[in-house]
Amino acid sequence: MLQLQLLSSPPLTPQTLNLNSISNPKLFPSFSSLNSSQTRSFKFNPLSKPSKFSLKCRQSEYFDQKQRFDDSSSSTSPSSLAGLPARFYVGHSIYKGKAALTVEPRAPEFVPLDSGAFKISREGFVLLQFAPAAGVRQYDWSRKQVFSLSVTEIGTLISLGLRESCEFFHDPFKGKSDEGKVRKVLKVEPLPDGSGHFFNLGVQNKLLNVDENVYIPITRGEFTVLKSAFSFILPYLLGWHAFANSTKPDDTSRANNANPRYGGDYEWSR
Repeated sequence: MLQLQLLSSPPLTPQTLNLNSISNPKLFPSFSSLNSSQTRSFKFNPLSKPSKFSLKCRQSEYFDQKQRFDDSSSSTSPSSLAGLPARFYVGHSIYKGKAALTVEPRAPEFVPLDSGAFKISREGFVLLQFAPAAGVRQYDWSRKQVFSLSVTEIGTLISLGLRESCEFFHDPFKGKSDEGKVRKVLKVEPLPDGSGHFFNLGVQNKLLNVDENVYIPITRGEFTVLKSAFSFILPYLLGWHAFANSTKPDDTSRANNANPRYGGDYEWSR
């Protein structure tokens, strides 16, 4: 709030204040717009003490509120959270009468080396989540079953023909003491009329006493969308985007000179 205070040291008298001069627009342009009734509202008492003149400006309140809103908005923006880069979570879902299918990519993992570089420790994958239907347009995600597609399995689905089928088997505890107690089988088979494929996931979990089978029909258009998304994300799951972003012409020449195994002319100079 903006306040202006005008203090007069000597008492105001009719002689010291000429109303005709106030009405003169050349001397006091701000008072020239006052009409006669507004001019008569000024009362002066020659015996009164020095008075204070206060002016309130609501426009300042607007700018104060706007500034507080801008500050609160900027403090919650993704780029201002501890200086960390913004992260995004994406996925694609297909809903049918018997079940729903959600497809989500998972990024690869890297480990630092002593040289300061990074090496991929685990390739990314695509997570499939199957949820059985619990009613009309309702799905029980508490009973969902998951299946992680590796980059090789993704390539198999991308190359799958209209009349072709494939099958993937997973044992999450393979090589461990609980090997064989959890079995997951994903079958992708063509529909009888050739309009798409069936995605059928069977899960047998002896540890939790679960034996469930979830299937969902995928049309040709829906399968085309999945294939296109798989083809786009595949290099990122391999971590090749990180290598491409870190590669510069100068770095490439130095690396080739330091290690002839990676030189472009090494194959032809043997």
